[in-house]
Amino acid sequence: MPELPPLPELLATAVTALGGKERTGQMTMAAAVDQAIDTGEHLAVQAGTGTGKSLAYLVPSLRHAVRTGRTVVVSTATIALQRQLVDRDLPRLAEALREPLGRTAKFAILKGRNNYLCLNKINSAIPDEPAEAELFDAFAISRLGREVQRLNEWASDTESGDRDELVPGVGDRAWRQVSVSSRECLGKSRCPFGQDCYAERARAESAQADVVVTNHALLAIDAINGIQVLPEHDVVVIDEAHELVDRVTGVATAELAPAAVSAAARRCAKLIDEREVDRLESAAEAWHTALDDLPAARWDALPEGIAPVLALVRDAAWNARTALAPQGGGAAQADPETAAARNQALAAIDEVHDGAVRALTAFDEPDPAKRHDVLWLAADEVRGVVRRTLHMAPLAVGGLLRSRLFGMSTVVLTSATLQVGGSFDGLALTWGLPPRSGAKVDPALANGAQAPADAESVRWSALDVGSPFDHAKSGILYVAKHLPAPGRDGLSSAYLAEIERLIRAAGGRTLGLFSSMRAAKAATEALRGKLDTPILCQGEDATGQLVRRFAEDPATSLFGTLSLWQGVDVPGPSLSLVILDRIPFPRPDDPLLTARQRAVESRGGNGFLTVAANHAALLLAQGTGRLLRSVEDRGVVAILDSRLATARYGGYLRASLPPYWETSDPEVVAKALRRLTGTAP
Repeated sequence: MPELPPLPELLATAVTALGGKERTGQMTMAAAVDQAIDTGEHLAVQAGTGTGKSLAYLVPSLRHAVRTGRTVVVSTATIALQRQLVDRDLPRLAEALREPLGRTAKFAILKGRNNYLCLNKINSAIPDEPAEAELFDAFAISRLGREVQRLNEWASDTESGDRDELVPGVGDRAWRQVSVSSRECLGKSRCPFGQDCYAERARAESAQADVVVTNHALLAIDAINGIQVLPEHDVVVIDEAHELVDRVTGVATAELAPAAVSAAARRCAKLIDEREVDRLESAAEAWHTALDDLPAARWDALPEGIAPVLALVRDAAWNARTALAPQGGGAAQADPETAAARNQALAAIDEVHDGAVRALTAFDEPDPAKRHDVLWLAADEVRGVVRRTLHMAPLAVGGLLRSRLFGMSTVVLTSATLQVGGSFDGLALTWGLPPRSGAKVDPALANGAQAPADAESVRWSALDVGSPFDHAKSGILYVAKHLPAPGRDGLSSAYLAEIERLIRAAGGRTLGLFSSMRAAKAATEALRGKLDTPILCQGEDATGQLVRRFAEDPATSLFGTLSLWQGVDVPGPSLSLVILDRIPFPRPDDPLLTARQRAVESRGGNGFLTVAANHAALLLAQGTGRLLRSVEDRGVVAILDSRLATARYGGYLRASLPPYWETSDPEVVAKALRRLTGTAP
């Protein structure tokens, strides 16, 4: 192994070269990451906004990769952070550290295969099946045609084939016309475009890289499905780690809809015996009829009459799959177009078959707290067509992560918000990690998980490196204690009057974070006629464009829902007030979270605190974190939900927030905003 400069020297070189300055906690975090890599002990690091955590984990990661020749994987939850790492941080860092490391460090980005243009599909005549709701919608079909035409034009110009480089983007329906999943792919050796394949080129580049940037979903696929899509690695850095459980759960969630069974049958139509296709179509019709009269709700057992229909779907799919299996070589194998159609049909059939089997076996375990999956029926109306879909999601993913992620690599998890209720253990338990020695935590694991048998042997440490911000001097946390507790009937007149008063005092400059899109739209409509400063509302334009317009005009306010709670970075005078309409508890009818809550309670734990309050605490921390984005920022976070001050769980939630100066006095807040923004009293 080559002798390299010590970590402090490398970090100082990087910071200087990138035109920055030493930040509070950055060296502490970098040293902790370096130690974790050396010892193999997993590490959770909470690093507040402005810490410079990207450099704090990238520098020791590059040092390790160059020294050992082993790849480090960095996983993120958002495209924005991926772009920051690949387009800004890593290129500048590789150049800055070229001399001390002895060579230019290599890096690459890797996404799932369906994020890349498939040259075989775009050059073949195999269209995707139209969605059921689009079959009678001329506008939707014409829009799809326009988007596909634009994709074909883009295909002749792109060098990467990466969907994220297409601006403006296209809908998922259009993108599926030019992409394939891993199951649908012919494979490099059999595809006529294998040598030029964008996805294969990305994988080849990642295999030679010191640092590979990916996303939580691909990390989950690599870990859960046992399909090696990432290069060999011994260290994983998970940024935005507060999102890990939700992203892994999303990858592990399956659906079974009548439309999907019918689509699978259509894909098989020209490839297998007509009788097998008819059997699959009949199964789709039976599944549609069986679901048609059932309410949208969580299933605690298979409803009466459902098991035989699921068995019918399972068997029809299996027979079709058997018929699709290639029989030796022959023309079908030699013809790429036929082979591609066969692979797409197999992928669709496997999804149907596996979904039916998963649903049929979901209730084999009599104890609900020990079951692997939660099942629920959802009914969605799209352009007048009601579509019923059975969803199957894992009750917990901690055991899976424990064995497939933490058991395989050294893992560093970081985010600005990892402590829930003042402790790391709430999130760590959802990751499958044991409580730290001496920690006082709920005996039942979060999200209904049970500790794996060998969980106690897993070593991990936690570190909060703080923030460069002086929260108590830079921000005020205002809890509107005088308002009534929020109800289910939307925003009351008292809430709207409070929002109006606050925005007037701030002179605009407001980010309104609402618990539902309905509430955000209602507030927008009610206040646009009363305020003389403009209000933008999520959904009126692309979110990125709305955020840009909001940042450019200090008088403008922006209202929206979930994605804005975590996706807005607007330093400076354009954002002086963040309003949260209510504590973001999960919906009481959320089937997965309520099942997880019940599982915790069945073991004697506090399901509300472990699941619902933890969910709310993370979102509160993310939402309030929108206020201070630079050390010069000043402002107010206004939470209009009086329960934060009056309910027994209020202290638990406030312990997850930055240490702002707190008040419940509306006049104090109004005066502070006027002084800060220079608005007239």
